Amino acid sequence: MTHKEIMDKMIEHKHALLFVGGIATAIVGKKVLESQKTKDYAAQSMAKVLTCKSELEESIQDIKDNAEDIHTDAKAAKKETICVDVTDAEEDDE
Repeated sequence: MTHKEIMDKMIEHKHALLFVGGIATAIVGKKVLESQKTKDYAAQSMAKVLTCKSELEESIQDIKDNAEDIHTDAKAAKKETICVDVTDAEEDDE
């Protein structure tokens, strides 16, 4: 058989080949997912993701704390400015 004849036969039975290919893929996929190396890799990946999540949460909390401090300082500065303006106005009236 020539290469062309083989290809013609394969095209003729492409649905059967797709079915067999799907079964082969399922079998290989199952073996890969059940392997210990895959499980170890998945566990390591999940540990890294959880570490990143906790670090991100800490960073967000630090940003919130800094924003609250800035807001509190700004409110205090505004109150101080208002008090100074009122005091200056009272001294001018006298």
